[in-house]
Amino acid sequence: MSIDETGPSAVERFVQIQESLTLRWPEDRIEPTLERVARAVELLADPQQAYPTIHVAGTNAKTSTVRLIDQLALTAGLRTGRFTSPHLETVRERICFAGEIISPERFVENFDDIEPYLEMVDAESIGRGGPAMSTFEVLTVLALATFAEAPVDAAVIEVGMGGTWDATNVVESAVCVITPIGLDHSEYLGSTLEEIAGEKAGIIKADGLVVVAEQDPVVAEVIAARAAEVGARLILEGRDFELVDRQLAVGGQLLTIRGLGGIYDELWLPLHGEHQAHNAAVALAAFESFLGGGQQRLDVALVREAFAQATAPGRLEIVRRSPTVLLDAAHNPHGARATAEALRESFDFGSVIAVVGAMVDKDVSGVLAEFADQVDVIVATTANDPRAMPAAEVGELASQIVGSDRVVVVPVLADALEVAVTLADDATNEGTTAAAVLVVGSVALVGQARTLLQPSSGDLT
Repeated sequence: MSIDETGPSAVERFVQIQESLTLRWPEDRIEPTLERVARAVELLADPQQAYPTIHVAGTNAKTSTVRLIDQLALTAGLRTGRFTSPHLETVRERICFAGEIISPERFVENFDDIEPYLEMVDAESIGRGGPAMSTFEVLTVLALATFAEAPVDAAVIEVGMGGTWDATNVVESAVCVITPIGLDHSEYLGSTLEEIAGEKAGIIKADGLVVVAEQDPVVAEVIAARAAEVGARLILEGRDFELVDRQLAVGGQLLTIRGLGGIYDELWLPLHGEHQAHNAAVALAAFESFLGGGQQRLDVALVREAFAQATAPGRLEIVRRSPTVLLDAAHNPHGARATAEALRESFDFGSVIAVVGAMVDKDVSGVLAEFADQVDVIVATTANDPRAMPAAEVGELASQIVGSDRVVVVPVLADALEVAVTLADDATNEGTTAAAVLVVGSVALVGQARTLLQPSSGDLT
């Protein structure tokens, strides 16, 4: 049902809920406790126990990997619930079942059902001198309850931040997945890879299955120690499964993967970059693990069908032609490096104009450095977000890396996009190959650019 069909009262209530969420503890902050979420799901009769879960943590590639696992499960005939964060354009994106975003009507109905219990938890926590539930805690509980009510055959759930103390860690996962780990959210998770890996590894459950992407040796050691401590079985990329081959293909790449059940070949993946190929390998191993611990080989035709339908909004996503405009949510150096390599490998642009905006708590210089050799001009801007770095500061950092002659500061995103498109058009007219625009630096920036560039792409309420 579209938002127009739900009636004004549903629209107004949805807006009220969104506004109430913004008044809660912001989701970029975490506290070392699961007490509030655990209490909320207890009051709701533990909805997370109504279905098996694949739980995904990591620094980068979480959302893409979750979407790939979800697509495999859907293609296999399972009714799935999918929880991801943050969202690009609407909070409803975070909660999906059967591959579809939750409708405004259902979002409102399910939220209203659980709100009295959330208020009880708020009152209890405040009574003890603590905070009310955070925005992310509330959305997590809403997702868990929604999946139980749907119902679903399986849920694929992305960790918000960290692992040990993330609100999603109230689930008892059948399989957990750890995607590549790098430095990010250091103020909460630690300043070293070892510390961050320790937090991510906190999702590993006793006697569980742990599918692990290729990692820095320091990270791999921490994960292995946690698995040994709780008696979990490690399933490692490079040992138990691997990306055997990848070839560039029109609109994506053609893969051969050695999974737990054998070789899967001729897998067309309509996503760009070697990192997405590795994400596909991890997703395949995770779904194999989910179906009988990896002892059962999947039908290769099913895997081909699933991967051919893969999408990754905001991940080197083309949203416009003439000139080509790509959106990528890379917001730390590790992610930016993967994006830069994919851009270089998969596209042949004569020049690239980058529209860059970032959050104040990120390694913005590190991100900019990864694109220094890839872009001709940086248009520094800012997203409409309280944590956004002012455009002038982004511009100053960019000038230090590429020189002020290659930097333009345009504070308003809509204007920045217009400037970038004009520069790309001019470069195309002057050169022999087409120029492109890359919007990058934060999820918020990419989401807002997506809305501006695709105003008729769907209902964003």
